[in-house]
Amino acid sequence: MSGSTQKETGRREGAGSVMRPVRRVRGSDERELEDHIAEEVPVGFVYNGEPFAVMMATPADLTDFAIGFALSEGIVESPGDVTFEGIDELIEGLQLRLRIPEARAKALEARRRSMSGRSCCGVCGSELLEAAMRWPAPVRADPRVSVQALRRALGELKSAQAINARTGATHAAGWASLDGALQLAREDVGRHNALDKLIGAMHAAGHDPADGFLVVTSRASYEMAMKAASVGIALMAAVSAPTALAISLADRANLTLIGFTRPDGHAIYTHGERLVEAPRQS
Repeated sequence: MSGSTQKETGRREGAGSVMRPVRRVRGSDERELEDHIAEEVPVGFVYNGEPFAVMMATPADLTDFAIGFALSEGIVESPGDVTFEGIDELIEGLQLRLRIPEARAKALEARRRSMSGRSCCGVCGSELLEAAMRWPAPVRADPRVSVQALRRALGELKSAQAINARTGATHAAGWASLDGALQLAREDVGRHNALDKLIGAMHAAGHDPADGFLVVTSRASYEMAMKAASVGIALMAAVSAPTALAISLADRANLTLIGFTRPDGHAIYTHGERLVEAPRQS
């Protein structure tokens, strides 16, 4: 790659959308105007100088993305095992440089094969298929979350989606305390990227996965459930439906999985004992 410039910060204030011309037609009314469009660029992860994976992502909160991806994908076991070294802005996209212990770096070859299996149709061989599937250890945390707290978090997450408010094109992942107060939110054009960014932000802010729950604006896919359980999150509530594989993983990983989360209802798929009614006020 060429045209590299070094950037050492990952927040990228104001990133996430750009202005582009559009012709809007509504009934007989037609107008030419400038509109906010969500950004989507290739973002590469480089560990110890070796390329590992490229994701299509929104170029915002990149430090959070780098750390969260390393944790949720099992590349490292703790935030202390990864150092964010900086961002290279290239003609082709962005490159995130990280440093991990050599012992962890040796395991990346198998993981690199796993990532390639996710992005192509021609997955060949049982070894690759096995590498592509990860089954996290059962979640140990066992919090209790009220239905009222769940609905509060859902409402506050909607208000926290600045990029989506401009573009209508991004997913969000939010971390709420047990009373439903939203603590953090991250957005991205990719639902799993938004979750990785949130995980990185949680660790940066010192949030314990046992002290809250996760709300996402997307469907609950296998990958979303895997990432949540991998970092010890005990409850994930999605606005849309789960997949069958996500339900299987959540059941096995002791993850409470909730779908179709709405102000007036929800659907509980696994480990529903964690979702409770708040005590009535006397």
